[in-house]
Amino acid sequence: MSECKLDHTPEDVQTKFEQQRDFLPEEMKALFQAFFQQEHTQDILNEVFHLLKKFDLASEEERTERVNRLYLVLKNV
Repeated sequence: MSECKLDHTPEDVQTKFEQQRDFLPEEMKALFQAFFQQEHTQDILNEVFHLLKKFDLASEEERTERVNRLYLVLKNV
């Protein structure tokens, strides 16, 4: 994933989630619903946005890595 200097809003992250939700594991969707009910640091918002960005186009290996990182973030916030 490339580095981005933009700060993403909670709305940006939610929009990106909605675009990619069909490609994510079913059990992750409830974690996202809880995630969106809370406030998060800019670093967390940016990380989640970039893990979701182009998720549907990622290779299977890349998807697995992103899913693992998303679980780490979503379960620890």
